[in-house]
Amino acid sequence: MKRIEAINDFVIKFANINGSGSASANELFAKAVMRMGVPVSPRNIFPSNIQGMPTWYEARVCEKGYHGRRGGVDMMVAMNPQTWDADVAEIEPGGYLFYDSTRPIPESKFRKDVQVIGVPLTEISNAAYTDPRQRQLFKNIIYVGALSVLLDVDASVFEKLFAEQFKGKERLLESNVRAIHLGRDYVKQHIEAPLGIRVRRSDKVGDQIFTDGNSALALGCVYGGATVAAWYPITPSSSVPEAFQKYCDKFRVDPETGQLNYAIVQAEDELASIGMAIGAGWNGARSFTATSGAGISLMTEFLGLAYFAEIPVTLINVQRGGPSTGMPTRTQQSDLLACAYASHGDTKHVMLFPQDPHECFEHAAAALDLADRLQTPIFVMSDLDIGMNQRLCKPFVWDDAREYDRGKVMTAEELEAGKDFGRYKDVDGDGIPWRTLPGTHPSKGAYFTRGTSKDAYARYSERGPDYVYNMERLLKKFKTAADLVPQPLLRKAQQATRFGVIYFGSTSPAMREALDVLEEQGMHLDAMRLLAFPFPASVDRFIAEHDKVFVVEQNRDAQMRSLLVNELEVDPKRLVKVLHYDGTPITARFITQAISKNLNALVSSITSLQKEAA
Repeated sequence: MKRIEAINDFVIKFANINGSGSASANELFAKAVMRMGVPVSPRNIFPSNIQGMPTWYEARVCEKGYHGRRGGVDMMVAMNPQTWDADVAEIEPGGYLFYDSTRPIPESKFRKDVQVIGVPLTEISNAAYTDPRQRQLFKNIIYVGALSVLLDVDASVFEKLFAEQFKGKERLLESNVRAIHLGRDYVKQHIEAPLGIRVRRSDKVGDQIFTDGNSALALGCVYGGATVAAWYPITPSSSVPEAFQKYCDKFRVDPETGQLNYAIVQAEDELASIGMAIGAGWNGARSFTATSGAGISLMTEFLGLAYFAEIPVTLINVQRGGPSTGMPTRTQQSDLLACAYASHGDTKHVMLFPQDPHECFEHAAAALDLADRLQTPIFVMSDLDIGMNQRLCKPFVWDDAREYDRGKVMTAEELEAGKDFGRYKDVDGDGIPWRTLPGTHPSKGAYFTRGTSKDAYARYSERGPDYVYNMERLLKKFKTAADLVPQPLLRKAQQATRFGVIYFGSTSPAMREALDVLEEQGMHLDAMRLLAFPFPASVDRFIAEHDKVFVVEQNRDAQMRSLLVNELEVDPKRLVKVLHYDGTPITARFITQAISKNLNALVSSITSLQKEAA
């Protein structure tokens, strides 16, 4: 058997049982690899129901810095008998199977084309600890210790991590260090190590930080000026307002008086939460709510009000699998159409598509500016893969000289000077009217906020021309938004090509690797990463410049493709679907295989047509 040989480039997957305490041990392993200077991208795949169900933790170790899932598993740490067969089947030929050998396992349960490493973890733990809970928890640390020798990770890295984690708690420090060395000592005495896959010290992490998208979104809201958050708990977005409160407790408390300069409300349901956020936005505060697809479904009536009454509010949608309850702890990009056209009637909403925690931070702050500037709801379209998994990314940067863009807010001085105020009047052709905040002037600038039709001065009107004026002005404002949102990023192929690919959000890390692999295989595509909706004119030009454009997304119904066809009036035949929607994050291998298969077929078809024409 030829075993896999790789340094700083492999995938290791931990198969555990939910509630066993394995998550912290697996994260410890990932952090140790990073402390060795090697980039690692972990993903936690966990159940939505009860303790005792299967859970997995996949870590991509990659010195090249690819943060997306590669596809395939080089080493499986099989700690769950319930999923043994499926877990073993995932291992690449020549890969490695690590398991607890305390109890014998039939020979038929192993594969002949993988290297098997058995360590009696339960036996070691039971001999060292008497408390049942300690036995379970420290068994996880013991297997991390064993892996550290097998993969050549320095013991000092773990000792330093423990020293930081348990500073001032010497008893916990000593017990964790002991558990690490129990695993290390067993491997040193009984198993030939290191394996063919291993970690070697490097310097590729640099100044990158390790954080999750939900924390980044929360911090972006703080820096972006949000002072009001109203929410209702829902997986996978609940940690956004929780992190927002943590950051506000640090940054939004008056040091002299102790007064809180923020308001966070856990509402009775999603409808109430969006109503509160809209009310705060109407009153002049920067406000947001965080939810997922099921919450968006409940919020649509209020979203129609905010759109038509033109009230700024930011919605952070951490997408999950749907429809209905769907897969609450799995990831998808399946809320695009629901958010783009949320509410009845003719509505269109702005959406931003961050690819990692760094962009979550930037887009959260940008969304608050855009909401004020455009006087409308703004969606930040994250998902579970970005939101709940820790990721290496560029450090967050904030310019302290940056001023918030409050848009067209008429002041008391302007009103007093006699400036004409028509709440829904387009004064300069961009579709955005002036607004006033409550209490601006004792007698001027007041208006009735309506969800019903009105004229340019906010007076109730059912006249057709008044309704058409407002609806066309809203459309004009939406077109204005196309120039204000983050613009698409273009990656040109190494040589001229008739083919392109469009992608966005959490598909981006895997897409970067897939494009490199395709180029190595001689398949060249120009690539455009979308950062927002509405689509700027550059998107239309990109599609027009190519015979075929692949659209890569994580949903069943090709929702981004539908938006492109609907908004740009593109011939659907020009856009080729590449769809992934099993709830797990898309892999570079999936993208590569799907595009190469379609590309080969397209090239063959074009060649045949050219021969027929000749």
